[in-house]
Amino acid sequence: MTTTTLAALVPLLPFLGAIAGLLLGRTAPGFVRPLAVLPTLTSLALAAVVAVRQGGDAAVTAATELTPTGSIPIELSLYIDGFAALVAVLVGTVATCVQIYSTGYLREDPRYPSYAALVSLFTSAMFLVVYSGDLIVLLVGWEVMGICSYFLVGHYWETPEARAASLKAFLVTKLGDVPFLIGLFALATDAGSFEITKVLGAVAHDGLDHPTVVALLLLAGVAGKSAQFPLHTWLPDAMAGPTPVSALIHAATMVAAGVYFIARLLPVFEASAAAMVVLAVMAAVTMVGSGLAALAQDDIKRVLAYSTIGQLGYMTGALAVGDRSAAVFHLLSHGAFKALLFLAAGVIIHAAGTNSLAAMSRMSHLRDRIPDAYWTMTVALLALAAIPPFSGFFSKESVLGAAEDVTTGHTEHAPGAAGWLILVAGLITALLTAAYATRLWLLAFRGRGAEAPDHGRQPLSMTVVLWVLAVPSLALGALAYATLPDWFDGNDLAPTLTTSVIGTGVALAGGLLTYAAWSHLRVLAVVAPMGAVAAHPEGDAAQVEAEAIATHAPAYGDVASAPDPADPGRLLLGPLHRPAAVGFHIDAVYRALFVRPVQGGASLVRFLDREVVDTYVRGAGTLPRWLGAAVRRAQTGNVQTYVSALLAGTVVLAVAALLVASGA
Repeated sequence: MTTTTLAALVPLLPFLGAIAGLLLGRTAPGFVRPLAVLPTLTSLALAAVVAVRQGGDAAVTAATELTPTGSIPIELSLYIDGFAALVAVLVGTVATCVQIYSTGYLREDPRYPSYAALVSLFTSAMFLVVYSGDLIVLLVGWEVMGICSYFLVGHYWETPEARAASLKAFLVTKLGDVPFLIGLFALATDAGSFEITKVLGAVAHDGLDHPTVVALLLLAGVAGKSAQFPLHTWLPDAMAGPTPVSALIHAATMVAAGVYFIARLLPVFEASAAAMVVLAVMAAVTMVGSGLAALAQDDIKRVLAYSTIGQLGYMTGALAVGDRSAAVFHLLSHGAFKALLFLAAGVIIHAAGTNSLAAMSRMSHLRDRIPDAYWTMTVALLALAAIPPFSGFFSKESVLGAAEDVTTGHTEHAPGAAGWLILVAGLITALLTAAYATRLWLLAFRGRGAEAPDHGRQPLSMTVVLWVLAVPSLALGALAYATLPDWFDGNDLAPTLTTSVIGTGVALAGGLLTYAAWSHLRVLAVVAPMGAVAAHPEGDAAQVEAEAIATHAPAYGDVASAPDPADPGRLLLGPLHRPAAVGFHIDAVYRALFVRPVQGGASLVRFLDREVVDTYVRGAGTLPRWLGAAVRRAQTGNVQTYVSALLAGTVVLAVAALLVASGA
């Protein structure tokens, strides 16, 4: 088969698997799991073959007109360069792991057939986004992912949290998709085509008339899809869905689509210095804000959600300094270790006997009960914290190195202000990332919370996937330098000495500070109650312990009420803990600016409809009813009454005629 034929089959097979799974889910349930796993696995194999054949050489292109429009044609086209080839392999790898993992995680779920079909459709849509060479076809995959996320996040629709989260995810991303759609049409109008190669050719010849307007409109859609400030609020709430869905959304599909879109059309954004600065500000605020919020969360999945937002900020930061190689490199490494983090979190939740959320402060003795999750999650957290030699170190340092190149003038792809902003924010985020990664590890595996009942050994399909994903989390970064430059425009991805030393130093400082705070609180939790009990031997020991901790540690907030009082996040954040725990009240701002005005407008419309419009409608029906009632009363059936009325009418007419005659 030709490369283009193989590439066309990559998104087609999961789509057919999704259709077959929906049709056979009830009549032949035994086929559901093979239809979920085999098409996606086959697509992964085909994507790997396409990547090998492409090999970082010239892009593979093919196009056929999909429908005549009379002006700008819409084409069903492929555009597979090195970036697309590798991202497709990532999508296939994570999607296959999620499907295999889900066979064990949701083995008792009655809605598994529809779930598996939607995951396959989700995967197909992301493949379409990755391989598409036409912006309208790309938009189709973009929107299909949006509707799939709505259904998958709301999988547990019987819970109000899942229903609200799915609706919020859909509405917030649509808020960005509206200007995104306008931007696509404006871009195609300026370039004269929706085909990506022709758009890039127009940019190279200064063919865009409104580059800043187009770039800013497109950034709105990217902010929504990739959960960047200020449209990031949907992603933490989306954790109400099944954990494998979280792994798929966060690691390789929906949130990666926005970053990949900018990487593919980066020259469009580079044509406007203002757009690059806006992108840098968005990335910097996202990185630092999400790091602070992650340090304050108690639910393990919300910590990972804010972590995803921050790591996506690194990717958009690399794009803001004009280095798409560093951005996609971090996308690849992040996809591996973030999928591992979520799936390991799923093992933790599964061990606790629930498919919903899991508070870290209530975890205890998990290290011995789920050793596979313990060791693989440790690897993934080290990669997240960018500790060498794990993969996150190399990709994060490539981002910081790209920012340093801009600040030193070695590259002119972005304004110097953008370089400084990304470099400083990236180093602060490295400190925060290591801090919340260490906190998660300590609370989840060395916590003192209430021990959950032991639900036995986890299914093999879940634990094997963890070890499969642990390999790239550990080794991808080191192998990248020998292979990835061929796919990434030949750019050097090696970390620079300065950023490597500083970045690793601040990461180690963040981890050590968190460990020191945790150790301090553990000592306090033991020593203070002992003194209090000695002073008040007649008191209840647990109550005295709680009162003592609250007295000796007021800066931590309401530590005594937590199942595990040794939460270093409270100590490290201090007064920032409460606002960080609620996402710095961004949702409250949205409620004040958008939700309440819309609700107020809806109430006004309802009042006008009921009290004004309905009044006229009711009046229009009431008047004929009254006239009919009057006529009905006159129809008595009495002949004498009719004759009397006739004579009275005759008299009235005669008198009127006489009056008219006399007046004339």
